[in-house]
Amino acid sequence: MQLPNDYLERVYAGVLGKLIGVYLGRPFEGWTYQKIMEELGPIEYYVHERLNQPLVVTDDDVAGTFTFVRALEDYGIKPDLSAEEIGKAWLNYIVEERAILWWGGNGNSTEHTAWLNLKKGVPAPHSGSIASNGQAVAEQIGAQIFIDGWAMVAPAQPELAARLADQAGKVSHDGESVYAAMLWAAMEAEAFVASDIDHLIDTGLKQIPGDSLIARLIADIRAWHKAHPDWRDTRQKIQDKYGYDKYPGNCHVVPNHALMIMSVLYAPDDFQKAQMIVNTSGWDTDCNAGNVGCLLGIMNGLDGLSEGPDFRGPIADRMLISSADGGNSINDAVRQAYFLANLGMQLAGRPSLEAPKNGAQFHFSLPGSQQGFRPQTGLDATGSVRIGNTEFEGSRALTVDYEALGPSQSAVVTTPTFSPREMLDMRTYDLMATPLLYSGQKLKARVKADERNRGTIETRLRIRVYDERDQLRDIDAAPVVVQPGAEALLEWTLPDTGGQPIAEIGIAITGTGKRADGRLIVDYIRWDGAPNLTLKRPAGDGDFWRMAWVNGASFFSKRFPAAFRIAQNRGEGIIIHGTRQWTDYQASGKVMIHLGNYGGLAVRAQGLRRYYGARVTRDGKMQIVRVRDEDTKVLAETAFNTEFEKHIAMKVKAEGTRITFEADGVSLTAEDTSPDAFRDGGVGLLVHEGALSSNEIRIGAA
Repeated sequence: MQLPNDYLERVYAGVLGKLIGVYLGRPFEGWTYQKIMEELGPIEYYVHERLNQPLVVTDDDVAGTFTFVRALEDYGIKPDLSAEEIGKAWLNYIVEERAILWWGGNGNSTEHTAWLNLKKGVPAPHSGSIASNGQAVAEQIGAQIFIDGWAMVAPAQPELAARLADQAGKVSHDGESVYAAMLWAAMEAEAFVASDIDHLIDTGLKQIPGDSLIARLIADIRAWHKAHPDWRDTRQKIQDKYGYDKYPGNCHVVPNHALMIMSVLYAPDDFQKAQMIVNTSGWDTDCNAGNVGCLLGIMNGLDGLSEGPDFRGPIADRMLISSADGGNSINDAVRQAYFLANLGMQLAGRPSLEAPKNGAQFHFSLPGSQQGFRPQTGLDATGSVRIGNTEFEGSRALTVDYEALGPSQSAVVTTPTFSPREMLDMRTYDLMATPLLYSGQKLKARVKADERNRGTIETRLRIRVYDERDQLRDIDAAPVVVQPGAEALLEWTLPDTGGQPIAEIGIAITGTGKRADGRLIVDYIRWDGAPNLTLKRPAGDGDFWRMAWVNGASFFSKRFPAAFRIAQNRGEGIIIHGTRQWTDYQASGKVMIHLGNYGGLAVRAQGLRRYYGARVTRDGKMQIVRVRDEDTKVLAETAFNTEFEKHIAMKVKAEGTRITFEADGVSLTAEDTSPDAFRDGGVGLLVHEGALSSNEIRIGAA
């Protein structure tokens, strides 16, 4: 299969288009056209500040889109991925009542209803079928809003994109909702190689029944588009024939799909105009604008995103993907573009893309990319700063332009590595996240001063850490002097932060003479190695240290004497800390089981249902288990005298294929060389129908 030569960049543009649309439409989601016109007027640009809301927020459109596609990673990169496998990914990555979905209740929220079915053992596609949930519930909008990832891994393959969207959609939806998803996925896949909007629509129509309501709706809108030069007239026709009042439920797919088709017909080559139309038209604005933005991003590329106002700058690539894999939550459009493009390459039988700059986490190698970096404001960040992206040594790099820096003035740029303080102001959707990097890891950055710079500068690495009042405090590495035209490799083993999460990393630039002006080029920033830290309750009464754990338990409170006390009412509860970058490491600490059928530690945790468990049981066993979906395989077992309300000294080590577990001097070892083995993931505390506590967990190299 011939892949487009600019495949990666078009995926990047598609991801950015999705984000721009979601963040444009989110602040007034659910408003009618009439209310939008009365209170906001036509939506020409971001309006979040006018409504006192953050710009980059948690949202189901983003979290679901970029989480559910990971079923390909977990169950095999194959064209025949099944709805049942995607449903299993739901159960691994979705934290009940906390992550990804609108938890509006059984029969109210289609996704919540489907998740409840999955949880009680009803597999997909039955979990989302009309037979299970009724037509009204099954035909809400959700199947459509999550499909962009499936299209971006199937460039120029509309049939494959539609098939994947069909299977993914049927986890939670059925009927016209799935037809809408299939059609739009096929359009996006074809948009990699075609730019005629009528051809894209015809391509999508080939994937669904000709007598479906979605097909009839599109015929109507095409006719209205030809008859009415003004989109407002067609919008009124849609409201009259396909409006919300014609369909049951909270957010039916039909009215919203109609607005999407209308928008791309009236503005196929104008990203801003299409966004203005779809957002001003109202109803489910973030969903509709996100799908439209992704399609036009793919079709018109990065240049198409840049022809109007600066939509990219305020976002700076940032995205939040709340899920049970907390290390994937603080994310950016560059990272996601590479992830999706690599899936697409492998689906097409091609080797993966080479990791830029030897696998650096921040490499800025796509045009205009910033990977979350923005100027830091604050007392010591007083210089004038502008951030950009430039060609550099055959690739690309971040640029930091500064002006008039004196000896006591700094120009600082940072990027988030954990939950921002704005999460406290986000509505509807929680953010489940863990930090990206940790004490003991080595942070590196390669920088170069432009040869035209005026004055010598000092550069230093910076981390920003939450303090006892949940405010950010700066911790800096030793400065390095950089003359004009010179380069430097900044290196720093990250210090102990006293149990507090690292919220941001960055680079500070300080003048050393009377005045410094110029540009610092940041080639890459990376971190490596196993963490070396103690997870504990830090000083003060802050809460971000606790929110740095993915909370998959019924109860997790900081108000008990022990730092970590969890309780689970039904089934298994787990809290998870760490990232998929953790490979070989050990975790140790004293664990107390207050009640439960079993409890202990997890390592290489990749969500709620993918990890190794090192646990002791109520019936007198000590076990190493591999949990993968509904299958729990005991890898090793021996007798152990488990007592409630007694500290048990535990240590578990993951090294290569070997897992070792010690509890109060009793040792156990297991080897896992199977295809289902886990190679990476975070640490966890787990308990089954009871309560467990620990005061600190120490993490170190294996």
